[in-house]
Amino acid sequence: MYENTNNFITLFSYPRAIVHIDCDAFFTSCEESREPQLKGRPIITGKERGIVACANYIAKARGVQRGVSLRDAVKACPDLVVLPSDYELYSIYSERMFSIIRDFTPVVEEYSIDEAFCDLTGLRRLYRCSYNEIAKKIKKAIQKELDITVSVGVSLSKTLAKICSKHSKPDGFTAVPGHKLHIFLRDVPLERVCGFGPNTVALLEKHGLKAVIDFVRRSRAFAGSLLGKIGVELWQELRGIPVYGISDEKKEKYLTISKTKTFVPASSNKAYVRGQLIRNMESAFIKLRRHKLSAGNIALYLRTSDYKGYALEARLNRHSSSTLDFVGIVSVVFDNLYVKGVMYRATGIVLSDIVNEGFDSRTLFDDPVRIERLVRASRAIDEINRLFGKHTVHIASSNVIGRTKAKHPRSNLTWRKQDLLKGETFRKRLNLPLFKIKV
Repeated sequence: MYENTNNFITLFSYPRAIVHIDCDAFFTSCEESREPQLKGRPIITGKERGIVACANYIAKARGVQRGVSLRDAVKACPDLVVLPSDYELYSIYSERMFSIIRDFTPVVEEYSIDEAFCDLTGLRRLYRCSYNEIAKKIKKAIQKELDITVSVGVSLSKTLAKICSKHSKPDGFTAVPGHKLHIFLRDVPLERVCGFGPNTVALLEKHGLKAVIDFVRRSRAFAGSLLGKIGVELWQELRGIPVYGISDEKKEKYLTISKTKTFVPASSNKAYVRGQLIRNMESAFIKLRRHKLSAGNIALYLRTSDYKGYALEARLNRHSSSTLDFVGIVSVVFDNLYVKGVMYRATGIVLSDIVNEGFDSRTLFDDPVRIERLVRASRAIDEINRLFGKHTVHIASSNVIGRTKAKHPRSNLTWRKQDLLKGETFRKRLNLPLFKIKV
């Protein structure tokens, strides 16, 4: 590879062939696949949250944006079809999509529920066609078997492949070999690079850079001095030198565990907002204990009715999986975060610094008897809630949630949570989201 010779970045077409597959409006696409009569209509999901979780491209064209309230969405598009989110359905479609991709190549990274990276390097001889044709076969197979469209990007690195897949959405296909990078990147704005946030883009623009080609034609030293290690890595990726590998391992390790709750109507009642936050915390710790983990750090998040977010975090002097260990510190942080008279619409908890359960970081000043009692209490609470329902036993300050008379949007359930088969429960159902079976 060499630079600034005949304007080329590299002359190699595909030293590695990396593909990024990105589903188009995934949640609504799954709904349309399940119920074809919805096709051609503006659709959104998120009825159970009171805000737009996903909008199809017809709805987007009529001014509906993700994250706005349902009232504003319907105002922008009166004939909008509003559906509750069926995450069970989306998970099954996602698993099937990854399975289809693995039929073509074993090196597949599940980047998110609706995105995948895969490596096709060396497969041309097997399929007797070009990398572009293999990628098109994957795209066609997903559309044929799942009846959803995906946008596909093919290039030399993960960063380039992701730029390519976003280049022509929806239902797009963009392939850029190495010898055409200098042409393609000439028209790609800096903000299109995954890793270049608004502040980074502003900094690069102050140095006279306008497009991605301007960045890659600068020296490696320039990228490092301005943006540090991440800048050098992206400089290499954008020049077709892979730095970020494709991980085909299942992501079983939790770096963070988060629980959020949007409530309707918004409230300025301190006890009510605190109760929602405590319920978030209880749910997060239930998941933490289910996976036999402990946390040492907790962050609190409040969102106001005008969609502004505020957060603070706190650290315990040891790791713990007991909700009661964190109640006091959460109350103190909440009092510092809460502003009287402000209308809040959502709360959230994020647990971090997660380690395996049993990790002992106690100090000499901790009470081992009290710690053991809290551990046993947590196990007893989990067992009671398992038998009689989640949050049957809960912290008293969250009682205020049950006393509210307002109808919550989450009562808008998908049909699969209402029409249960024999032996199913609200939380445990067979993976049969496509058929409305009557028994």
